[in-house]
Amino acid sequence: MRLQGKRVIITGSSTGIGAAVAKRFLEEGAKVAVWGRNPDNAYTIARELPELANVVAVDVADAPAVDRAFAESLAALGGLDVLICNAGISIRRNFVDIDREEFDRVMKVNVHGVFYVSQLAARHMLQQDTGGAILMTASTSGVTAYRYYADYNASKGALIAMMRTMAIELAPKIRVNAVNPGYTMTPMQEGEYSPEMLARVNGIIPMKRHARPEEMASLYVYLASDEAAYASGAVFTLDGAESIASGAAYL
Repeated sequence: MRLQGKRVIITGSSTGIGAAVAKRFLEEGAKVAVWGRNPDNAYTIARELPELANVVAVDVADAPAVDRAFAESLAALGGLDVLICNAGISIRRNFVDIDREEFDRVMKVNVHGVFYVSQLAARHMLQQDTGGAILMTASTSGVTAYRYYADYNASKGALIAMMRTMAIELAPKIRVNAVNPGYTMTPMQEGEYSPEMLARVNGIIPMKRHARPEEMASLYVYLASDEAAYASGAVFTLDGAESIASGAAYL
């Protein structure tokens, strides 16, 4: 019960890594609010995890909607100790074929959305004696150039840069860190694969498999807990050594 009593908002948490984190945080004693863009997915996780304090269907790229969702979750939780910015999208496309609207959408969700909710959380946490922690789901894409993901790579690189600035400015009251998941078998990731591509990707990962969302959740638990009281401004990569393997970026 390392997170006993912690009040937590997790964006992008109705499926995939976020849903696994929400479930694990509940098991560790946290009080959790889940945000998801898809109302059907939000309804599903609310049914599967009835102990959640709050479930909101919200598009983090919509600033006024974020303001409303934050106020609702804050009231339901009675405060905020941990924010996890996990909402994100990707589009696999050759650089010259990316539509401007597609690029803008990826940046709005992956960068602007994180800014919107992080700023609200930081303002609240700075006013309380206990401070807080903000965690961002970045990606190995933020530090390694993967083909066909120029928009996603750019967004995650920006996220890491923003995290580092926040860590400096918000210390010592608020810790800010990023997690770089490698290939993880989430619904978003699985939807991009053919069987042949999945086998090819597994082949270049030294661990020879994708991560499970539950494995990612363990790292978030540590970073949100008091055990990580001196961790801030850091990027924690969990990718089975994929990002340092020769040829991984050329898939």
